[in-house]
Amino acid sequence: MFFTQTIKNIQRTREIIAVLFKYGFEEVVANTPLQNFVPQNRQLTWLRNERYVLDYTRWERVRMVFEELGPTFIKGAQVLSNRPDLLPEPLITEFQKLQSNVPPFPFEEAKAIIEKELGKKLEEVFAFFNPVPIGSASIGQVHRARLLDDTEVVVKVQRPQVRQIVETDLAILKEVIRRSEKFFENNGIINPMDLVLAFEKSMQKELDYLTEARNITQFRTFYQDRKDFYVPKAFKELSTAKVLLLEFVKGCKITDVEQLTKWGVDIPEIAKTGLNIYMTQIFEFGFFHADPHPGNILIRPDGVICLIDFGMVGKLMPKDKFAFTGVFTAMALKDAKSMVNALRRLAIDDDIQDVKTLENDLNELIEDYTMLDVSESSMAEMAQRLQAIIYEHKIRVPGSIFIILRALAILEGIGKTIYPEMNVYDFVKPYGQKMLFEQFRPENVGRELLDVLNDTVRFLNSFPSEIKDILKKIRQGRISSEIRIAEYDRFIAVWHYTANRLAMTLLIMALVIGAAIITAADIIAHPTARGIPWTAGTGYLIAALLALRLMLVSFRNGKY
Repeated sequence: MFFTQTIKNIQRTREIIAVLFKYGFEEVVANTPLQNFVPQNRQLTWLRNERYVLDYTRWERVRMVFEELGPTFIKGAQVLSNRPDLLPEPLITEFQKLQSNVPPFPFEEAKAIIEKELGKKLEEVFAFFNPVPIGSASIGQVHRARLLDDTEVVVKVQRPQVRQIVETDLAILKEVIRRSEKFFENNGIINPMDLVLAFEKSMQKELDYLTEARNITQFRTFYQDRKDFYVPKAFKELSTAKVLLLEFVKGCKITDVEQLTKWGVDIPEIAKTGLNIYMTQIFEFGFFHADPHPGNILIRPDGVICLIDFGMVGKLMPKDKFAFTGVFTAMALKDAKSMVNALRRLAIDDDIQDVKTLENDLNELIEDYTMLDVSESSMAEMAQRLQAIIYEHKIRVPGSIFIILRALAILEGIGKTIYPEMNVYDFVKPYGQKMLFEQFRPENVGRELLDVLNDTVRFLNSFPSEIKDILKKIRQGRISSEIRIAEYDRFIAVWHYTANRLAMTLLIMALVIGAAIITAADIIAHPTARGIPWTAGTGYLIAALLALRLMLVSFRNGKY
């Protein structure tokens, strides 16, 4: 089994290498352990097929690589497009272009998977099953069907072997990045292993359809009393990790203005209601739909908004909700300093070198954004600039924050399509004020104080024992320290190079001085040629050759 898996990994690795070469990324192979998988006799002939591929930008070619490598990489790019704190902006822009539409797999395979997962023949579950899928994505595809009781449903079926493909690709990625982390960081990709681990966690959830069923159940609980919003139910008794049955919703996309007009739906009200629903997801429940694009927001003929596809959801902890609110509140108050403090409270970690520069950058953002009217303002532009500032100042914040910013930008685009006068920021402000009041409610203040007290007690309990351990190690002589020097390897290389040049110079000087002494001594016992002793002449010759080598090496700036 291990041998078979190893062979599969090698084959897949070589496929990845072929695509990297095709799009002009020879340096990725040459500077990582991937070079070990390229046969020596093919290193010069394994070239890309497309003649004009280098006419594209570097980031466009990265996107093409991910697109061609298939479902795992496409899904990875979609997930990473929500992490501008970890990837440069041009790459984020390219990854956002990737679509999940891929060719469907045969109905016979889908039928076999459903029957195996449910333990029943297709006709024992469905009165009708459309063999032609209505949608196909990187993880699975969707079919229309009707249960025996005439209930209209949609059936999501996972692609054959997709879990094995994903696990193989992730194993290869983790191994390559583990050995090449410095290379990726030098190319602007911060914490590359964190990216892969975050993606792995996301994929594990998406590969289990029961996770989506649980998300749907939770959303239905939150909004069970609302009449203007509906979440189609999941049939858990007919769902497994690879098959998911969902209630079918008859409706149109929220951007289909023509159809909405025919139905007599109040379009501005739909835009306002939809945005308010999303605000409650973020600021009240801290549990929100992560991909609210037009295809996932349907409007029924009676004007009720329906949200579908809960494979990816975001979560916000209470303290993150308050900090995130502080960012928007500070922007509304035009207070850059408070905005800095809110970002630092929100951060998982930060490496801010110059707080004053950060404050100036945020102040410029505030001045540019808050002075615009509705027609000129853009949540997408504001979010993009804020993300660039976060990236530039190396502030790591929860990934859910970027999902929210991206979602707000998407919703703004939808809103302005159907209701041009809509201003997203006007909807955010009331929730910001509400969250500020909630933050200082007695129970929340009490919870914060309790957390501080618990942290203090834990510190006081552990501090004496940790001091005792340190003193014990000092007595036993087991305390060691480590000093890290920036660019240590380069420093050592330069030091060796300088030391070798110095040693060579001293050797040349010794040979010249020795030869001069022998010549000056005029010892008769020494054989001479044209008045110069042979021993002295040999010393001069060796010194000249060494000096010539030293000059050549210095000219090339090489190393010994």
